Amino acid sequence: MAEPASVPVDPKRVREIKIKSGVVRRLAKEKVSYQQESEKLSQKINKMKTESSDDYDIKKQEELLEESKKMISDCERRLISAWDELSKIMKTEKDLKDTEEYKAAEIVLSEAKVAANRQ
Repeated sequence: MAEPASVPVDPKRVREIKIKSGVVRRLAKEKVSYQQESEKLSQKINKMKTESSDDYDIKKQEELLEESKKMISDCERRLISAWDELSKIMKTEKDLKDTEEYKAAEIVLSEAKVAANRQ
């Protein structure tokens, strides 16, 4: 008996997984970057306060810190949305599980799980 022919993979579906994976990966990196920036700014502000730096300079650094914190929450909101969307696609596209893009997307979801507050 002959083996069944493999069904051709729809490149549009695979491309969508690849694009969504890239979005999740980028947003996770952005969030981490803004968190690191916020930490550095906090340390810099504390150092400036202990060294009795100019109040204007401290105020400007605090404004930068607030902007970074806003960006963290914005990145997190977008990351959660992108993570949920990719996760949903992965559940509906299980027939693509043998493709490299699907496997890569599983890794991206796993790596971004903590950043996206998904347990």
